[in-house]
Amino acid sequence: MDKTLKLYTGAHCHLCDQAKALLYPVLQEAGWQLQEVSITGDEHLQSLYGVRIPVVAIPNGHEKGWPFTAGQIRRLLANP
Repeated sequence: MDKTLKLYTGAHCHLCDQAKALLYPVLQEAGWQLQEVSITGDEHLQSLYGVRIPVVAIPNGHEKGWPFTAGQIRRLLANP
C-alpha cells in the first residue's frame, strides 16, 4: 500500500508552512511520507486548488482542505 500523503502548496504560502508543521509529527507517527506538490505554474492544479491550498490527498483520492487538525489527519490516514 502506498503511504504517501500529497500536500498541495503554493509559493509564499504561510498556511502551507503551518500545515507542514502539523503534518510532520502525525506522518512520522503513522509511518507515512509527505510529498509536496506545488501548484505554481500548473494551470490545471491552480484551477483545482488555487483558493483552497493547503490541501492534503491520500492515494485513494480522499482530500482534506485547510484548516485541518492532527486528529482529522490521523482519521484520514487510518482509512486509506
